[in-house]
Amino acid sequence: MKGIMKNRTLLKSLILLAGFAVVQLLVFVDVIDSYIMGIIARTCINIILAVSLNLITGFTGQFSLGHAGFMSIGAYVCAITTFRYPTIPGFIAGVLLGAICAAIVGALVGLPTLRLRGDYLAIATLGMAEIIRILFLNMKITNGAAGLINIPQFVNWPWLFIFTVGTVVLISNYIKSAHGRACISIREDEIASESMGINTTRTKVTAFTIGAFFAGIAGALYASYFFFIKPDLFGFQKSIDVLVIVVFGGMGSISGSVIAAVLLEVISTMLQSIVELRMVFYAIMLVIIMLFRPQGLMGSKELTVIMFKEQAGKLFGRIRSVGGKGGKA
Repeated sequence: MKGIMKNRTLLKSLILLAGFAVVQLLVFVDVIDSYIMGIIARTCINIILAVSLNLITGFTGQFSLGHAGFMSIGAYVCAITTFRYPTIPGFIAGVLLGAICAAIVGALVGLPTLRLRGDYLAIATLGMAEIIRILFLNMKITNGAAGLINIPQFVNWPWLFIFTVGTVVLISNYIKSAHGRACISIREDEIASESMGINTTRTKVTAFTIGAFFAGIAGALYASYFFFIKPDLFGFQKSIDVLVIVVFGGMGSISGSVIAAVLLEVISTMLQSIVELRMVFYAIMLVIIMLFRPQGLMGSKELTVIMFKEQAGKLFGRIRSVGGKGGKA
């Protein structure tokens, strides 16, 4: 059994390294220009946001609408840090400091609000995100509504790859641990979890804090790559965008969040040529998908090599059966 797990881990590692090498090579030979790299950067940032929100909403069952607030904390803290220390160590310190500040705010907000449930929790977290946005809007150090420009740019493909893969791996391992199983049990039945001795408040606050930590990392990467931030970028709409990715991919599926982030970014990019109708088509596609696949692309399942082989086998089987019928006709 251990040998099989090691082989799967080795295969996943080789696939990831191959993907990293291919993209890095395409960047080196200028096949991937700044425009395409911007799409890749937004996709990676959305993956980090969606996976971290999925831990809170999908796995723990806490309906949060404040993820953009934590993202803004990471963005502003990293930007201010790199302004003062425009070096690689300064950038790394800015990312970590921004993530830690977001996690601290997440813990402080989580303690009183996570005793709420459902719509009440969503309203409370939405209010928290708006408070953070208004604070940044009126603080002198953040330059108010004008925002910060010419932020030192340190983020490139290697940094995006490291932080994105690191986020997915760490949260996946957390979910597979005893703490992660406690989160899932709370989602399924909080009263039963309490009766089994699980400290539900501590578990929910921990999940909320971890989600806020990685949202801070996403904000720091955004600030350092796009070198311009302002409070309006982290409003209610941003929280909804991340929630859409989570629901579209499947509540409780890490791989679903990754796939949904990639697909929605591709769809959004393809619709840029029709700016006036872009959001209309985008919304119609989401409605259609939710009507025919309300549980999301992956539901609560994870994409594995075994599942891929099974689905491929079914697809080839259908193709063969259709070809056989056509030959007989």
